[in-house]
Amino acid sequence: MNKFLEAVANVFRIPDLRRRVLFTLGLLAVYRLGGHIPTPGIDANRLEEFFRQNQGTLFGFIDLFSGGMFRRLTIFALGIMPYITASIILQLLTVVVPTLEKLQKEGELGRRKITQWTRYLTVGLALMQSFAIATALQSSEGGFVLNPGFGFVLMTILSLTTGTAFIMWLGEQISERGIGNGMSLLIFAGIVVGLPNAIQEIYNNVFVTRNWNPLQTIIITLVMILVVAFIVLVERGERRIPVQYAKRVVGRRMMGGQSTHLPLKVNAGGVIPVIFASSLLAFPQTLLQVPYVREVPWLQATLRSIGYAEPLYAVLFTVGIVFFCFFYVSIIFNPNEAADNMRKYGGFIPGIRPGKNTAEYLNKILTKITVVGGLYLALLSLIPQIMISGIKLQHLPLMGNWIDTYFPRWLLDGLGVTFYFGGTSLLIVVGVAMDTVNQVEAQLIMRHYEGFTPRAGRIRGRRSTFS
Repeated sequence: MNKFLEAVANVFRIPDLRRRVLFTLGLLAVYRLGGHIPTPGIDANRLEEFFRQNQGTLFGFIDLFSGGMFRRLTIFALGIMPYITASIILQLLTVVVPTLEKLQKEGELGRRKITQWTRYLTVGLALMQSFAIATALQSSEGGFVLNPGFGFVLMTILSLTTGTAFIMWLGEQISERGIGNGMSLLIFAGIVVGLPNAIQEIYNNVFVTRNWNPLQTIIITLVMILVVAFIVLVERGERRIPVQYAKRVVGRRMMGGQSTHLPLKVNAGGVIPVIFASSLLAFPQTLLQVPYVREVPWLQATLRSIGYAEPLYAVLFTVGIVFFCFFYVSIIFNPNEAADNMRKYGGFIPGIRPGKNTAEYLNKILTKITVVGGLYLALLSLIPQIMISGIKLQHLPLMGNWIDTYFPRWLLDGLGVTFYFGGTSLLIVVGVAMDTVNQVEAQLIMRHYEGFTPRAGRIRGRRSTFS
């Protein structure tokens, strides 16, 4: 603990690092301040009540990434989602568009060009989304709009699009002049801001309403701690494939001959597969709000069978996460290209022939790791669901009555815990926190200070030699 506190104190002793940290905190404060400026012409109370009734739909999913701003329709209501969507679209297009693939391989210049296109696409998506939101609110029967008309639509488009562009600028400034990944930190701030309310709710359940007994409280706390520890363990886990580089003569110098490794992360896709699977399964619940769907009994029953906490939802959610893990990993890592680059620079995996055999070996290992990573993401996302509302196994045909009689109620109906951190948000919070701490630690070690962890020792440079 003393080592950690000393590392935190060292952060503020280094002028450049102190400026970066304070700059990051200042822009995050601006982001939270903008989240309280409402879009003109909206009845915020009615809109928030609508979102409270539709938490399991696509609206609730979007609201998660905006930090609750979408339900209040502030100027930052769209949040960072248009930028994330634009980034994912361009990343997927690099596989099928040769121009983007060529730009991606051109280094810094190509990266800047792709970033510029991402900005344009973000603004375009924000324009379309804000127009759709304004039109939907104006045509709805909820009375959300105070003064409907062309002026309201134009003002909403201008407010939401400008807010999205400003958020994108904040994220880029944090990445360039602050500490950590700017876009990830903005999502992190939006999620963590609800933590005090979650703590207050836990306090009320334990000491005020006494809905939870001491044993139940201890079990829930232990589950939360174990889940966080499990995330940290898997997120840091990787398979290191040994790579040996043969010696070769370049001019008059002998090059190569060293041993290194190729790291393959267990969860290479991060939270992207969960986002894709969640958004797809949230879409059917959004369709239930359409009047035409409500009038078709068989369609309504089908959509309800894949609703939140239903057995079919859990199965489709798991399959979807594993599928998108393979899909995303296949985009960001190409075994054939990695094997070709390895062979080009004289590298080889001990015991494996270069070329095709190396690519097959990498693909085999990557397949096993991706399956484990997909199941890990699915388990992580289903644990909060069980804690909140359980899995309605009693709705299964034929054996539903038997399950309802003999299965434990906490599994079927949940623990009644309004667990604030769901699988997606908890993974984002822990992942972003780990990444930011690692970047701060790298800055400390680069300046000959000790890091946060015991294995991050002081670099032995001139200053440390004489200290």
